[in-house]
Amino acid sequence: MPARVPHLSWLSPSVLWGARNDVIARWFGDPVDDVRRRWIARLVEAGADPEFTMTRDDPGYSFLLLGDTGQGDEPQYAVVPGALKIGQGTDFMLIASDVIYPIGVADDYPEKFFRPYQDYQRPIYAIPGNHDWYDLNYGFMRVFCGASEPLQAGSWKGIFGPLAGLLWKKPQRIDEVAFEEGAKLRSALAQQAAQPGPYWAIDTPSLRIIGIDTGIKGDIDRDQGQWLRRVSAGPKPKLLVTGKPLYVDNEHHPGVIEGGGYVDDIVADPANNYVAAIGGDIHNYQHYPITTAAGRRIEYVVSGGGGAFMHATHTIPKTTIIDEADFLCYPLRGDSLAFYSRVYARRLHLKFLELSPEQAAAAVSRRLGIAVTRQDNKGVSPSLRARWVAYLLGVPGRSGMSTKFLRLPVRRVYDRLFSPSSNSSSPPLFKNFLRIDVAPHELRIRAYAATGCREHELDPPLEQELLIPLTS
Repeated sequence: MPARVPHLSWLSPSVLWGARNDVIARWFGDPVDDVRRRWIARLVEAGADPEFTMTRDDPGYSFLLLGDTGQGDEPQYAVVPGALKIGQGTDFMLIASDVIYPIGVADDYPEKFFRPYQDYQRPIYAIPGNHDWYDLNYGFMRVFCGASEPLQAGSWKGIFGPLAGLLWKKPQRIDEVAFEEGAKLRSALAQQAAQPGPYWAIDTPSLRIIGIDTGIKGDIDRDQGQWLRRVSAGPKPKLLVTGKPLYVDNEHHPGVIEGGGYVDDIVADPANNYVAAIGGDIHNYQHYPITTAAGRRIEYVVSGGGGAFMHATHTIPKTTIIDEADFLCYPLRGDSLAFYSRVYARRLHLKFLELSPEQAAAAVSRRLGIAVTRQDNKGVSPSLRARWVAYLLGVPGRSGMSTKFLRLPVRRVYDRLFSPSSNSSSPPLFKNFLRIDVAPHELRIRAYAATGCREHELDPPLEQELLIPLTS
């Protein structure tokens, strides 16, 4: 790690003001689609392949996938030792969403990208997340696509257009000397990647990997939608990597395409033969095996725990999209509740709020009406205090959230405010990363935990393994 790591407080006025473009995009209009088209036009004019497709000839290969990495502090760096160990022999790494927090600026890449991954001796590709777009994606385009100059947002339409243009944060000029010094940390020939654009495809004999750029709000523009339909066509098995997950927190977010249609319609179409879709943005691990209307099974995965603060899982209701017995999240809901009970107890100086993992798991089981997940917690009955704390900290009831009377901030406010402010550098950290192995007839996805504990750096725990047949 660097000698000095600035503390990133998500409730700091300067951080909130720096990240204001998210609010402006949602309230006054989102310029991302227009700016992305201009980035694409500039790349094509410079000679990029309009299909933005990279090819590999090997039918068997492996890669790491980390989501939402770049906070630049202990939780990000704690993922690195285990990822390097499990990533031995992999051919490349993918970062799925939010390469740099909080606002994606190029000046943050030396300490939040080049330094942490300097010892990974293979190329790294990425798709941008909403935080990367707060700087209109300039830092991302500079590092991954070779852009030399930033783009401006342009003009807004409507009565509030002048106000939006005045408030919008402009892309930052960078410290070229510091940037170049940082880039030397990943300057080996084997580490160089030639990524054609912010969205791309990697075409191999047995699998096509497709990465899409979902901007700030999770939608994709018309041109990218047309491209996605083209590269998705055909019987070759496909894996989607997206900045916004299509299934998350027991909800379906199909992904709007400008001009009509949805990303998930393309994924679910049997003619396109998608076998899995992996999304970042939400900072935990979730798995939804979905059987489509055509009778095909597609593995939908959330994997955004690659280094940023942890989003709670104990606020996820009992799953109705799939059978609860088929659902898996990491951290487990009980561990998530125990983690946040400690945080609230510390922040509010109320020791009685703190729950043991066993009591937290039992309280979650009681409120959701589900079986206790971990074997060593079975047979534990939740105390009245544990049940009350579980209610107070947002564990849904059996029929959903029910009343919110006397609850501390949960769900959307919980995710946007309290989860970021509760970032901890004390183990267990509940981060995760994926190793994905592609064989001629099988796709293997393994989810590993990164806790910050030394034993787990030496031997990362395997949380889930998915074996997916690859057939045309």
